[in-house]
Amino acid sequence: MAIRIGWEALPPFYSCACARAISLHGVEQVHDPFVADRLPDPGMWPQFRFDLPDLAYPDRLNAAVELLDSAVAEGEGARLAVVNDAGRWTYGEMKSLSDRIARVLVEEGGLVPGNRVLLRGPNTCMLIACWFAVLKAGGIAVTTMPMLRAGELAPILAKAQVSHALVDSRTLQDWRQAAGRADDLRWTATFDGDAGTGALETLAAVKPDRFTPYIGRSTDPALIAFTSGTTGTPKGCVHDTRALLAPADTFARHILKPVPGMRWCGSPPIAFTFGLGALVLFPFMFRGTSVTLESGSPANLLDAIGQHKVDMLFTAPTAYKAMLGMLEGADIASLKTCVSAGEHLPPAVFDAWEAATGHRLVNGIGATEMMHIFISAAGADILPGSTGKVVPGYEACVLDKSGDPLGEGEGRLAVRGPTGCRYLDDPRQATYVQGGWNVTGDTYRIDAKGYFHYVARSDDMIVSSGYNIAAPEVENALLSHCAVAECAVVGVPDTNRGMIVKAFVVCAAGEGDAALAKALQDHVKASIAPYKYPRAVEFVPALPKTLTGKVQRYRLREEQLT
Repeated sequence: MAIRIGWEALPPFYSCACARAISLHGVEQVHDPFVADRLPDPGMWPQFRFDLPDLAYPDRLNAAVELLDSAVAEGEGARLAVVNDAGRWTYGEMKSLSDRIARVLVEEGGLVPGNRVLLRGPNTCMLIACWFAVLKAGGIAVTTMPMLRAGELAPILAKAQVSHALVDSRTLQDWRQAAGRADDLRWTATFDGDAGTGALETLAAVKPDRFTPYIGRSTDPALIAFTSGTTGTPKGCVHDTRALLAPADTFARHILKPVPGMRWCGSPPIAFTFGLGALVLFPFMFRGTSVTLESGSPANLLDAIGQHKVDMLFTAPTAYKAMLGMLEGADIASLKTCVSAGEHLPPAVFDAWEAATGHRLVNGIGATEMMHIFISAAGADILPGSTGKVVPGYEACVLDKSGDPLGEGEGRLAVRGPTGCRYLDDPRQATYVQGGWNVTGDTYRIDAKGYFHYVARSDDMIVSSGYNIAAPEVENALLSHCAVAECAVVGVPDTNRGMIVKAFVVCAAGEGDAALAKALQDHVKASIAPYKYPRAVEFVPALPKTLTGKVQRYRLREEQLT
């Protein structure tokens, strides 16, 4: 295998050894069946449902055409598509750029439909254009976090048998190590963020800006999204072309109710399906503008809101909490909707954000396995303290211990709709999909009005002296104390009680001591039932998190066992 970091020209119609010919409208084409051949047995798939009129997709479909090319065909070529500190790009310019990159992939890289293309870089216009180009060429996008190290990239390359890669040159150090061990990687091209000076840009500049997109079946795999690893080894979630459009036609259309021209911004990377929806699927579907940030820190988010007049904001609860202390002097007048997901939204953060800004956070639960948010509420439908109701197009319930749906009460959250879990060659499929339902691993309570109330991740329930204690409830009580910046609560083994509640606390200022630990314990006792208080408190400088900002509680639990 030979890989040149920059670009390497291959025969224009390269096909891998496992590729096979298929017939499309009577024309024989080469297609790489690797992903399709490694999907779970159909008997292990969740039940998919497309009964919502907005989900009546045609049999043949290309998501890039629907999201980008159709906008230009409708006369929207001059509309602003992407803006950031480096520049501004219209829909017409995005179509031209993605067409040129698609030609590079096919003519120089030898890509055939079904090949897996890894994308690596921070959120930029160029990364979005590359994502569209991969879909136009019929490739399967495998977008990765730019902060992943070689040891984290290598298993992704191996699992997906990535054949092509488009890499931001600023992330090459770890990429070189991972690529050198990737037996299936055939071709790599680098780009220079939005500077326009990379090897990929040089190749694309001499290509015609017209490309005939591959129009495959709407059920063809189009994306492999790797989970963020909150519970251990990341899993590759395979989504078809329909699943790229469904979040826009369910959650965004019915809950957010966007209009053309809105500006969308957020902290999650595009490799995270929460970020893909917020910064690509939703703005392009509804002819808005994606405001991209290479670093989505709370301070940068606030700056972008004021500078680029952001309407729609997407980030995690921890970021909203951090921004509360930065609002003085910030210009957030343009904000219309603030969406919180990625982690449980503590009621204390919801209340504080509304008090400070006048905006009620749109809470939501989604999953990489489900592509995006499937339970939420906005505006007058928001019930503080709840996640919301089922998003139109989906069906959800809670299951009892026997796996039967409950009309009301507490149990394991289960959902089905136009998207669902299909792991790439992974035995954990049997755990996530049960009886046609996607069982997310969350414990929820559903009330008589159909609102879903988060209790805990199923593995975050703590049983102490026979009492069931939900870790998020204890965390919320701790977060309401001014000395607590962040916290995580887990159960740890105890000889007398079976388990006790232990809190890991990041102080808002200074260092914690025994006096503060006692004050926090007393605070929790006064806030919720006293038996739920943390019998152990450990002050830490930071909590272990995934690259998307989710707390890895399993690591805290494991540390207590060593």
